[in-house]
This record gives sequence, C-alpha cells and structure tokens, in this order.
Amino acid sequence: MPPVVINILGILAILAIAFLLSTGKKRIKLRVVGAAFALQAIMALLVLRTPWGVQLIEGMSNGVIALLDYSKVGIEAVFGSMDANPFTNTFVIAALPVIVFFAAIVSILYHWGIMQRLVRWVGGAIGWITGISKVEALGSAANIFVGQSESPLVVRPYLASLTPSRLFTLMAVGMAGVAGTILAAYASFIGSDAVPFLLAAAFMSAPGGILMAKIIMPDDESELARSAAELSGTDEDIKLPEARISSEGPAALTESGKPHEVEVAETFEEGHKPANVIEAAAQGTQTGVKLAVAVGAMVMVFVALVALANGILGGIGGLFGYPDVTFQMLLGYVFAPVMYMIGISDWSQAQFAGGLFGTKIVLNEFVAFIDLGAAEAGMLTERSRAIATFALCGFANFSSIAIQMAVTGGLAPNQRPVIAKLGIRALAAGSLANLMSAALAGLFLPY
Repeated sequence: MPPVVINILGILAILAIAFLLSTGKKRIKLRVVGAAFALQAIMALLVLRTPWGVQLIEGMSNGVIALLDYSKVGIEAVFGSMDANPFTNTFVIAALPVIVFFAAIVSILYHWGIMQRLVRWVGGAIGWITGISKVEALGSAANIFVGQSESPLVVRPYLASLTPSRLFTLMAVGMAGVAGTILAAYASFIGSDAVPFLLAAAFMSAPGGILMAKIIMPDDESELARSAAELSGTDEDIKLPEARISSEGPAALTESGKPHEVEVAETFEEGHKPANVIEAAAQGTQTGVKLAVAVGAMVMVFVALVALANGILGGIGGLFGYPDVTFQMLLGYVFAPVMYMIGISDWSQAQFAGGLFGTKIVLNEFVAFIDLGAAEAGMLTERSRAIATFALCGFANFSSIAIQMAVTGGLAPNQRPVIAKLGIRALAAGSLANLMSAALAGLFLPY
C-alpha cells in the first residue's frame, strides 16, 4: 500500500477514535469541526509545501534562532566561552539559561502590550473561521503563545460560567499546546533545524485542539444558557492580562509534577505593574530562574525514574531471557502502529518514535525531546524526525491534569469537579490533536 494512502488512513483513524470517544455524537457540528480541520490542514500545507509559507516559517525560525544566539552571549558572560567550556552541551548550560532569557522576553512583550494584541488578533481569526465562542477563541489563541497555566487568565472572568463543553475546549487546547518560553528549550535539545517544525506545531495545536474538543465533547444547547455572561459580552469586554511574577506558582506546580508551567502571564495587582521595561525584564528573569530550577529538577528526577524503571524491567526480563527490555521499548511496541499510520513508514523507526510518544504521555515532553535529541544518527530519517517532533510538541500528559486542576480550578473553584471529571478525556483530545498535526505533516512532507 502506498505510504500516502496509509497516511490518509491514519488521519481518518484519528478522527474515528475521536468520534468513538464522543459524548454527543449527534450534537457534533460539521461546520465547526470541518473548519477546525481545514484550518489545521491548511496551516500544515502552507508552512510545509508552499514557497511563501516556507519562507514565512523560516523567517520566524531565523528570529527564534537569532534570539538563541543572543542568549548565548549572556551565557558566555557568566559561564565563559562556549567553545572552551567542557559543559557546553550539558542540560544546565544548553537549555536552562535559554528558558530564563525567553521568560524575560515574554515579560517585556506583555509590558509593551504586544502579546495581548497578538492574542486578540489570532483569537479573532480563529473565532471567525471556526465559529466557536469568543472565550474559546481567545483562550485557544493564548495557548499558542503561552502555556496552559497562563492562558486561562485571558478569560478569567468567564471561567466560572462556562459550560462543560466550552471548558473542555480550553482544557483540550491547553493539552495540545506548548508555552512560548519553553519552545526554545526544545530546540536546544533537538537542534535549530527543528525550529520550523516546532513553530508550525505550536500554531497547528490551536485548531487541532478545537477539532478534537468539538468532536469528543460538542456543545450542548441546553447548557448554553448557563454561560449567559459569556454570550452577552462583546470582544471589548474581554480584557487581556499583562505580566507579573507569581510567587505561588512554582511551588504548586512543582508538587504537581509539571513545574515548567510556572506562570509568566498574570493580571497586574496593586503595586505589581512594572514601572518600565527594565523592571518588566527583571520580573521576567526572576520567573525564568524559578522556572529553570524547577525544570532542571524535574528532568533530573524523571530521567532517573526512567533509569530505575529500566533497571527493574531489565531484571525481570532477564529471568525470561530478555535482559535488554526497557520502558521505552514497551511503549514503542504499544504506539508503533500509531506512528506507522501517521507517516513513519519504517517499522523500526516507528517503534522508536512510538516509545518517544509514550514517554511524552506517561512522563512529559521534556524527557521525550531529550531522548529524541540523543538518538543516534540513522535511527530516524529527517522525515521521521520531523513527524516525531510534531507528535511530541504538546503538554498532553498525566501531570497536566493536575496542572489544569490547580490553575483553572483555582481561578474558578466551582469548575474543579468538572475539570477532574474531564481530565482524561482532555488528555486524549490533546494527544489526538498532536497526532493529527504529525499526520498532516507526514502527508505534506516530501518522501
């Protein structure tokens, strides 16, 4: 069977799985899901196949790479020359300072109002194309630029009155998306050549999350009256937040197992608004330091836990003549058919990519990206590596359920039971959205 046919069947299989998980199959609105799928597919087509789309994403990638180079200047000022430093390629120097620098950049963008304008413009476009509500559109747009800990703040006044289906949309898009402050860290793991794919995946995550959310949990017309506050508002009623340091975020998120989601965006409180860009940069730097320390600790612990699991599995496997069995190997067998269907046509490569995807769901995407970056040359082709990058680029893992309960549930306590009930479905929706992005990339990437 031709690979392109398998790829198309993979896309149909993802949609079929979402349909099987649906809580209201008869309520699915083809207008909404069709528009969301078309938007996600068109994004993939534009950035992977059209000359001007490729140029656009390359221009954005060059901007990110330039920022990475500027961050290296600061790194060398503290740690010495990157060429002479024996620790240059270690996680502590290669990735963590980048997080600090990008957190400061995001804080400055919020202070200048640039991030708010981006969210409003992109949210308006998403809402107009897909036909979803203003709150869902703005929350989805925010997820492109910031993480699932920050995006609920954009629509904070409306969270308590959201229906379960619309709250689920925000949860699903949050699971499917990534944080702008973390995107550069991923690039430091797997190389600057992957930046275009990371950026494309970040933008495709919004329509992908909407697509899966509106299939799995479509709007229930009988519940919409409960969200009158949302429906009666205008675009101007929704105030976008700016940036400050959250002193409680890092501790809470460290306990939940996903500390890299520390708040970067928060509404200004009395006396917290930066007086100028210098103070905004300083606040962002403080956030970045907390975030980097938490990320470093998380990676250290989770990598050690994987090593422990592999040791136990190897010991048990040795009793039956399989001493080399590992955690990643078992996950690879589980998800290899999925990777094969979305475009990784070599079975051994599909097994390796399946192990990465399973690691991302069970642990987190940081560990998966580190494993991808450490993969030996020849283990994945450039095409397979790109598809795997799309599949891994999202927060859909079990610890994110705790993140959403802590953050969104904290902003709207009445919704905490709903979030707990919908957590697993949101994880499934986010994972399917990431797989759909990867499948579309597999369809349009050259063989």
